Formats: sequence, C-alpha cells, structure tokens
Amino acid sequence: MSGEATVLAYRAPEEQEGLIVVKVEEENYVWGQDFGLQGNSWSQEVLRQQFRQFSYSDSTGPREALSRLRDLCCQWLRPEVHSKEQILELLVLEQFLTILPEELKAWVREHRPENGEEAVTMLEELEKELDEPRQQEFSTCVSSE
Repeated sequence: MSGEATVLAYRAPEEQEGLIVVKVEEENYVWGQDFGLQGNSWSQEVLRQQFRQFSYSDSTGPREALSRLRDLCCQWLRPEVHSKEQILELLVLEQFLTILPEELKAWVREHRPENGEEAVTMLEELEKELDEPRQQEFSTCVSSE
C-alpha cells in the first residue's frame, strides 16, 4: 500500500442522518501522535510514514530522491512552525519507541505519550505495577510460614 493511508467514508443503509462511518486501512499503521506539536495528529502520522517509507524506486534518480526526502521531512516536521527542541523530541521519542520490545511498544503507543520523558514515566509506573503482585505474593508466602 506504499505507506499512504486509505480512508473510505460511506453511509451505511441504516444510517439516515448522523454519523459517517470512516474506515482506515493502513499497512504498519502506527498510532497518530503529534507529541505536543501543533497540527492534526492523524495527518502528522501519515506524513511521518510517507517520509519513513519513501523508496529510491519512487523517484527518477538520486537528485529527485533527495529532493523528495527533504520535502517529505519538512512536511512531517514543519520546521517553520516547530522549534528545534520540539523536532528533536519527536525524533528521539520515535527512536525510543522503535527500540522497545514489541509488547512494551504497543502498550506505550496505546497511552500516547507527548514526549520521551512521559514515555519513560509510563514505563516506570508499569514496572512498579507489575512488581507489586510479586511483592505481595512474596510477603504472603513469608508471613504464612
């Protein structure tokens, strides 16, 4: 599907007035997150994926490929709007999520942190929650002996 999201909007027969059902199909869809940056988070995610999934074969040569990558990067990161710090935070958070084990990556993405520090705090809290039952089990075993 070349990394572009396909959105299909339709009205189900039973719908007369009201909701429009929207179905999003995306290969390797990653949750839409703008990490505290301005803009629509869903379109931000689509732009990120277009940049990340661009292929040399999508261009007619090296100059066009480099130019297209620059354009895609600027559309995604919007340096005219965002500070260097915001852009760096976005890139670091993205890489941090990339290196996490799959089950943690899915859990963190579900909770949509706005920055790397928030992601770390979430993971530390999760570790505490997972350790508490073990501590309680150990305490119960020790006190019943």
